[in-house]
Amino acid sequence: MFIRRSVTAVALLAVALTACGTQQGAGQAARPESPRPGSPRPSFSPRPTCARPAEAPTVLPSPSAPSSTRSADGRQEQNGDGAPHYAENHAYRMRGSLTPQKRAWGAASAKLIRAELEKVRAEGGAGAYGAFAEERVAAALARLGCGEEHGMYISNGYYSVHTGDVCVSGRVTEDELTTKVHGAYSEPQPGTGPCVENRGGH
Repeated sequence: MFIRRSVTAVALLAVALTACGTQQGAGQAARPESPRPGSPRPSFSPRPTCARPAEAPTVLPSPSAPSSTRSADGRQEQNGDGAPHYAENHAYRMRGSLTPQKRAWGAASAKLIRAELEKVRAEGGAGAYGAFAEERVAAALARLGCGEEHGMYISNGYYSVHTGDVCVSGRVTEDELTTKVHGAYSEPQPGTGPCVENRGGH
């Protein structure tokens, strides 16, 4: 009798251990594996590129950081002594930072864009307030491979486009042509591309 109980207890113990092992193994299998060192990490699809120069531009060293910073709307802030929660409340107007490499590519792209927009101005035919037809500006950018997939936005002489590296934006009218290289906005103006500053508020 005692031997039968001992055998039964051993059998139950073996079953319990096997079940625990199965559960532990199942739990380990369900857990996502940690990425191995050197393995590629998943990331977002890169933006399509346009207005790319034929040769890689020269990358200049980044300037040393100043002691003061500028807020999203250009207001000077000394050592973070701005209004309480100013940065938090205006985070939607922040632009992405640019590495020296991206800034160099952006400057090269801006030069190409400027050359195409100069052709639009040289052809003349500006409309109200000296602005050219949006179709003509879009056609100029299209010659550099820039289209809707690049977040292109054109309105009343203003243009913006994302080259895949940076934003290039500015004004093209009968009287002026400007180009500005900057990062995409974290929350751009609704209904526009990633390069148009949000004029709303939170």
